Amino acid sequence: MKNKMENNIFNTEVTLSGIDGNVFAIFGACIKSAKRNGVTQEKVDKFLEEAKQGDYNHVLKTCSKYFDIN
Repeated sequence: MKNKMENNIFNTEVTLSGIDGNVFAIFGACIKSAKRNGVTQEKVDKFLEEAKQGDYNHVLKTCSKYFDIN
């Protein structure tokens, strides 16, 4: 079984269930979670840059790479 935190680069969780499904709401939740857990602005910017390189599915895949999604 895959370790739940295996791809969790920021070593933190973000809750995406129950929020508006648009990318701006997703980015907002991710940024808030990252900053609350001490992730530097430089690392947040790297995440956003990577997430913006594709479509909606790419955004979700990138989120799951950096966060443990609930």
